[in-house]
Amino acid sequence: MINASLQHFCNRIIAAGTIGLEDVRELNRAVLPDGLTHREEADMLFGLDRAIPEADAAFGDWLVAATVDFAVWGERPTGHIDADTAHWLAASLACGRGPTATGARIAVEVVREAETNDPALISFALKANRARAGAEDAVEEILSYAVAA
Repeated sequence: MINASLQHFCNRIIAAGTIGLEDVRELNRAVLPDGLTHREEADMLFGLDRAIPEADAAFGDWLVAATVDFAVWGERPTGHIDADTAHWLAASLACGRGPTATGARIAVEVVREAETNDPALISFALKANRARAGAEDAVEEILSYAVAA
């Protein structure tokens, strides 16, 4: 379920064509003060990330942290990424064209934070980061995590 204030926020950002630091502060304090609470909210913000590629870096940082918190600690089973959550994240972040740089970061951070991960998300994170220039360190970290698990 998408709350009206999030819909209004996204509409305003799309119309402006930019996400600034003050917009991120508004998102955090007024629009989603409790973070992400539904997959639909995350999906809407993934779309916003894709639609506004020149967003302030704070937006990407906020979206990564909020998604990790929601996917790992808000979804059930807590602390574990099951097949359903892995497939949702991979499909939503890829959006048929592959993830944005922020989407690739989200995948890596979710895998890093969760106690256990479905192999589909580990595979997605590896592929997403291989496609991103300069992401060799992230790929190595995911590989070392996958081997250790």
